[in-house]
Amino acid sequence: MQTRKLGRSGPDIAPLVFGGNVFGWTADEATSLKLLDRFTGRGFHAIDTADVYSSWGPGLSGGESETVIGNWLARRGRRDDVVLMTKVGMWERRKGLSAKNIAAAVDDSLQRLRTDYIDVYFAHVDDADVPLAETLGAFGRLVEAGKVRTLGASNHDAARLREALAVSEQQGLPRYEVIQPAYNLYDRSFESELAGVAQEHDLGVVSYFSLASGFLTGKYRSVEDLQGRAREGFLKGYFDSRGLALLDTLRQVAHDLKATPAQVALAWLMARPQVTPIASATSLAQLDEIMGAAELALPASAVAVLDRASAQDA
Repeated sequence: MQTRKLGRSGPDIAPLVFGGNVFGWTADEATSLKLLDRFTGRGFHAIDTADVYSSWGPGLSGGESETVIGNWLARRGRRDDVVLMTKVGMWERRKGLSAKNIAAAVDDSLQRLRTDYIDVYFAHVDDADVPLAETLGAFGRLVEAGKVRTLGASNHDAARLREALAVSEQQGLPRYEVIQPAYNLYDRSFESELAGVAQEHDLGVVSYFSLASGFLTGKYRSVEDLQGRAREGFLKGYFDSRGLALLDTLRQVAHDLKATPAQVALAWLMARPQVTPIASATSLAQLDEIMGAAELALPASAVAVLDRASAQDA
């Protein structure tokens, strides 16, 4: 399977990242372990999580996803062929990007993940209250200690990302090699500025909400279909006239290519420069479907149709 390097010095990863936000939430532990076995058994190996996952779920408080992954790693008995990505800064229990918080949070994550290093450690959100030099210095000490191999920035705007890269260069600190923006066929705001920064500085891009919280799978045809769903709050905003028109086009392209809407939406992202999508699944059938996107080569005509249908000013 063809791989792509994340940034100048990040790991090589396959064209799809498993989104671990579902572990311990909409996928119980037994199901999660089977999903991880299937994913890695098919040659994929990058798994994304965060300390905050999934604190929003009923009866959950955070840390559940990392714990499930740690239990899987312990049962599996191998760590060297898996790329683990996790994050710090959003969880109320370990909020912010101060040096003290980062040092404590990484040890907590390592304990839950049952490993001694993290492949990509993300600043989950920007923290304007902490100097970038302090944050990057703290991350740099983790790299020096061998606890973290590559640094990433999630939910940073273009200006702050440029500033962070400049601080790293000026002070001789490790830089963010990977960014994690929201990016999908419906939401293409990443392309306005962040994409240019990523290309200019040769940063890896792993996109979240790659399927727009399930909207781009095509399984929901109206707002009424969302009632009682765990992701109802995430999905409602997509059901406007533009979103519904886009979904019609996506379904037609998928039909023409004998694929599914989810596979086409992910393949569209995979074809973008430097982009590797994150996607979640809560069943083996869903996982098999999204992994199939890596084998789907979109013809230029299909890309052009999707580009027009998904244009932000459409």
